[in-house]
Amino acid sequence: MKVMQMMAGAKYGGAEAFFTRLTIALQRAGLDQRIVIREDEDRARLLRAGGVEPIQLPFGGAFDFSTRWAIRRVIKEYSPDIVLTWMNRATSMTPRGKFVHVGRLGGYYNIKYYRKCHHLIANTQDIVDYLRTNGWPDEKVHHLPNFVSSDHVAPVNRRKMYTPDTAPLVLALGRLHENKAFDTLLEAIARVPNVYLWLAGEGPLRQQLENRAEVLGIKPRVRFLGWREDVEALYATADIFVCPSRREPLGNVVIEAWAQDIPVIAADSLGPGMLIRHGESGILVPVDDAAALGRSIKHLAENPSLRDRLAEGGRAEYEANYTENAVVDQYLQFFSQIIR
Repeated sequence: MKVMQMMAGAKYGGAEAFFTRLTIALQRAGLDQRIVIREDEDRARLLRAGGVEPIQLPFGGAFDFSTRWAIRRVIKEYSPDIVLTWMNRATSMTPRGKFVHVGRLGGYYNIKYYRKCHHLIANTQDIVDYLRTNGWPDEKVHHLPNFVSSDHVAPVNRRKMYTPDTAPLVLALGRLHENKAFDTLLEAIARVPNVYLWLAGEGPLRQQLENRAEVLGIKPRVRFLGWREDVEALYATADIFVCPSRREPLGNVVIEAWAQDIPVIAADSLGPGMLIRHGESGILVPVDDAAALGRSIKHLAENPSLRDRLAEGGRAEYEANYTENAVVDQYLQFFSQIIR
C-alpha cells in the first residue's frame, strides 16, 4: 500500500503540527509513503529527523502552474494507491487520477475544495455531522481522532523566564488570534493576584495582547514566549493549563495537556466541551467569562489535591482514546478499507 500525503498549510498551526506527528508515526509503522509540503525548511527538518524526506513545492495561488505540474509528476512517478491531502489548497490542487483521493479536515472548511475527493476524514464527530449536513454520504465521511506525544521531558528553568519557583504558573498555547480568546485569559489573570502566565504562540494580535496586559497592570506577571517547539517542557513546568478559546473545533491542546499530566481549565466551546467531563478530566467555564475563569484558576491554584485528581482524570482519557498506537492503527485500518 502506497500513500502520498500533501500539506500546504501555514508555518504554524495545530493541523500542521499533527500532520508532522502523524507522518512520522506512519513512517515508524512501516507505511510506504511519499510526502509533499509547502516550502518550509523548519517543517522539512522535523520530518527528516523522523526519517521522512519531503518534497517541497511553492503551493502558490491560482496561477501557480509549476506546483500543479510538479504534483502530477510526483503522482505519475510514485503511482500511489491513496493521496491524502490536508486542508484546502493541497486538496484543490490535486488532479484526478487512478488513486483514492482522501481529504482531511480539521475545521468547518468550505466543502467546494473537496469535490474531487472520494472520502473525507474529520478529526471530530461534529465536523463529520457538518459534512453530512452538507450532502456527503455516511460511508464517505470518517472520524479519525488526533493523537499527541506523551513523552515527558525536564521542565524549563523558571528563573530564565523571570518567574518565581513558588508562584502558581498558568500555561496557554495557540495562535494569537481572536478565536483563541487570550484577551479573556488576560482579564482573568488580572483577577488572580500572584499567578503568572506563560503564553506561547504567534499571531496578528500579539502587540494588542501585550498592550492589554500592560493596561491591566499584569505585564510583570505575563511572559509572551512566541512560537515554541519545546511544548512538552512548558507543560512540565506549569501548574495549570488553560484553553480559553471562543471557537475550537477540537482542542488538541487539551489532549496534549492530558498526556503531560497537567490539570486543564477550558472555555466550554465546542471541542473542549465535548472532550472534557467537568470536574473529572478538567474544569469547564462559560465562553468569554473572565470572572468565572479567574475564579477557577484561583480555586485550582489553591488546591493541589484537586489539581492531582483532574490530572489523573485527563490522563485516563488520553490513555483510552488518544495514544499514538491507537490512532495510527485506525489510520492504517482506514487505508486498507478504502482500497480493498
